[in-house]
Amino acid sequence: MDRDLGSTRLAREEAFKDAVLAARVDGPDAPRPSVEAVLHELMPDRYVLHLHATVVNQFGCSVGGKALVAERLGQDVLWIDLVDPGIELARAIRTGLADFDARTGGRRPRAVVLANHGVVVSGETAQELDADLVWLLDSLAAIRDGFPAVEVRTVPAPPVDVVDRLVGVVGPALRALTSDREALNVVAFDDSDEVRALVTDADGEQIAGGGPLIPDQIVYCRSFPMWFTPVAGEPEADLLARLTGEVAAYRDRHGIPPTIVLVAGVGLFAAGSRWADADTAAQVYRDAILVMTGARPMGPIEYLTADARDFIENWEVEAYRRQVAAGGGGSGRVAGKVALVTGAAQGFGLGIAQDLAAQGAHVVLADLNEDGVRSAAAGIVAEHGRGRAIGVVANVTDLGSLEAATRQVVRTYGGLDLLVSNAGILRAESVKTQSERDFDLSTAVNYKGYFLCTQVVAPILARQHAVRPGYLSDIVQINSKSGLEGSNKNFAYAGSKFGGIGLTQSFALELVTDGVKVNSICPGNFFDGPLWSDPETGLFVQYLRTGKVPGAQTVADVKRFYEAKVPMDRGCTAADVMVALYYLVDQRYETGQALPVTGGQVMLH
Repeated sequence: MDRDLGSTRLAREEAFKDAVLAARVDGPDAPRPSVEAVLHELMPDRYVLHLHATVVNQFGCSVGGKALVAERLGQDVLWIDLVDPGIELARAIRTGLADFDARTGGRRPRAVVLANHGVVVSGETAQELDADLVWLLDSLAAIRDGFPAVEVRTVPAPPVDVVDRLVGVVGPALRALTSDREALNVVAFDDSDEVRALVTDADGEQIAGGGPLIPDQIVYCRSFPMWFTPVAGEPEADLLARLTGEVAAYRDRHGIPPTIVLVAGVGLFAAGSRWADADTAAQVYRDAILVMTGARPMGPIEYLTADARDFIENWEVEAYRRQVAAGGGGSGRVAGKVALVTGAAQGFGLGIAQDLAAQGAHVVLADLNEDGVRSAAAGIVAEHGRGRAIGVVANVTDLGSLEAATRQVVRTYGGLDLLVSNAGILRAESVKTQSERDFDLSTAVNYKGYFLCTQVVAPILARQHAVRPGYLSDIVQINSKSGLEGSNKNFAYAGSKFGGIGLTQSFALELVTDGVKVNSICPGNFFDGPLWSDPETGLFVQYLRTGKVPGAQTVADVKRFYEAKVPMDRGCTAADVMVALYYLVDQRYETGQALPVTGGQVMLH
């Protein structure tokens, strides 16, 4: 506390960091201590809690906050004016505690409020600490609520359909515009009540432009958000061009792309290399909005000074904290990509989704089976972390259902990089007896469903490419070996899969100008999945029932018959399909292909 740490900020902070690191009792490999370790040690009691509580910061970030706390709570609360965090804040706390002791006749403060920072509370027991914290939060809330709300001039928000359109255009574009990596960013959308209150405030741009309130806002959101105002009726191409220009202008001013983009009347977009980073930024900025809202009635908002802001922006300690919080962009063959997999509640689709997540992707699992797809997504989240997967209910034969699902994808992740059109159905029967209903169902799911899925995602992929022309995305249809050759007593399925390859070739020719590669994978039979092995509806049971395998008496007989058709003497697995899928995603010079993964059973001519 008393040693000479240098005459300049830079020298002082470097010396302070070295001193704190050298004090680690477990040596140089021990975790890096909190920058406020010295501050916490100064608190008079055993248990110490350091928070950036919203109601505390409403006072700490208000011009009138200090006087109010002194007037109402001055005998119990120590106020510390804005000072550099770290050693300077610790020194200010030491002086403040001594002054408080002298002023109050030896009492300890029940809380220490740090201007533009947060609060520190201590207690000899956890219960004592908790009681003081609750007292402080309740006391401050009561003072704040005694002020009349500030009269706000609002501007009308666009209709819901216009908001949906804007989110669908802005989110994908920002994924590309805010990323300095090969992979696009994840962009989370937030239109919560507090966010909408700011973006529909006639003074919202000025309020948001005042700068950061506390260090956390700089660390997780950067110092300034970008404000973007849509123009009613603006053509999409013009909107994208204007958004691109404004992001470029932001970069020129600040040297970095925006993390938070506020769109007037619409909501907040938060960018990050992972969903967790984007979500954290959104949460921190949403809290900043609440702080500003609560601070305004008690006096003008007290933003961080330019000097304090510049110090924190360039402080190595906060850069390190930002790095730790980010945890890197992930690793794997599809790290940073967002993938949508249809028919993902079970079987091939679930296996594909799980492997994509293991290789670094954020995965949207889509299926008609609501319980199944939610459970499958929850399993991926449990293994790989929050936000790494979501489950959405989608009927691939219904355009409205798919549009609703993709809106959810864009609101959660900003867009997508890979569609795996996997949903399929099989009704095996003789052409002499199959019902028209079963034929129509096969055609609707396997053929029409692929068309509809492509139709709803193609504009999203095109917007990303429009603002970053070198970026390529993928549509991969999970077809079948039955799309390469006819299938006895399975004509509806084979016909729909033959048609799917025609769609792939046609989509590829059209979408190449949008940077979209379109390919099919034609797997052999996935004998261990429910399509074949379900004891009630699986193909082994169906084929046994329809007599497709001469002489077969049991399901095992049918299975062995089909295994023997494969030169490699086994069925296809999800792992086999993933090798093909990663090849198609990795390569940059192939589109419109149907890639067999059949163990040699079907060979291209």
